[in-house]
Amino acid sequence: MSAPELIRIVSRSSPMALAQVERVRTELAALHPGVATEVVPVTTTGDRWMGDLSQVEGKGAFTKEVDATLLSGEADVAVHCVKDIPADRPLPAGTTFAAFLKRDDVRDALIHPGGLTLDELPPGTRIGTSSVRRRAQLAATHPHLETVPMRGNANRRMEKLHAGDADALLLAVSGLHRIGRPDVITEILSVDTMCPPIGAGVLALQCREDDTATIDALSGLGDPGTHRETQAERMFLHVLQGHCNSPIAGYARAERGGDLSLRACVFTPDGKTVLNAHEWAGRLDPATLGTSVAVALLRQGARELIDGIPH
Repeated sequence: MSAPELIRIVSRSSPMALAQVERVRTELAALHPGVATEVVPVTTTGDRWMGDLSQVEGKGAFTKEVDATLLSGEADVAVHCVKDIPADRPLPAGTTFAAFLKRDDVRDALIHPGGLTLDELPPGTRIGTSSVRRRAQLAATHPHLETVPMRGNANRRMEKLHAGDADALLLAVSGLHRIGRPDVITEILSVDTMCPPIGAGVLALQCREDDTATIDALSGLGDPGTHRETQAERMFLHVLQGHCNSPIAGYARAERGGDLSLRACVFTPDGKTVLNAHEWAGRLDPATLGTSVAVALLRQGARELIDGIPH
């Protein structure tokens, strides 16, 4: 089947989202030089709403309008950060993932204007983040620090930092690289210090199921290791049935030899309870690994912990 002449890419209109689209366009041009692309920008509920995400459908607030544009036929592919795609419910009927691009850095970065590391920050330092995952882990490991709610894209958060709304920020390393601002990073936190969100650093390409020409054209952009890691992580989150107020973290790692591991944590928002599981699957099916790690955490009481958090 020949590749389509034009592929229309729907994207949120934030600088980060558009940078992600440019990566897809560049990789697609290298793979299929004859295929033209155009961008169909949309503004989502999540982009307009600056309050608590749980009040506007949680993470789905960033995907609903994008899904509608794709399903209506106004666009052929959507580019999503996997960490923003809810895993507690299936993809919208009629859509499928065509590819997961090679994974970027999964770690979090500290931005501190004075150049201090996380361990050097004095008591009472205000760290800007609205991530329940980051807040819970900071409460567990650095209880002397404070967090202040902060949403908006990375550039907007940096403006708020310089305006004095916070003393430091936590942002994703991959996001700062995508918008060309790795220069602001003070310290990159290890995954042991700050366990990443499910799907960190992964871009997914979503298409209509019946659009086989576009799916075939895009499938060559997929990375097999990233695909296995993402399958394991999303199955883990699906089995746990976490919601957007649940502090859940985890990451899978596909080794060169084919072995796959998944480490995951569930926290109480105050960081006082931390449940941990880490399993190796060898060449086991990734979905089986994700299920197994979720079951290990459920045995430790994860269900009660997640259900006890208002959402």
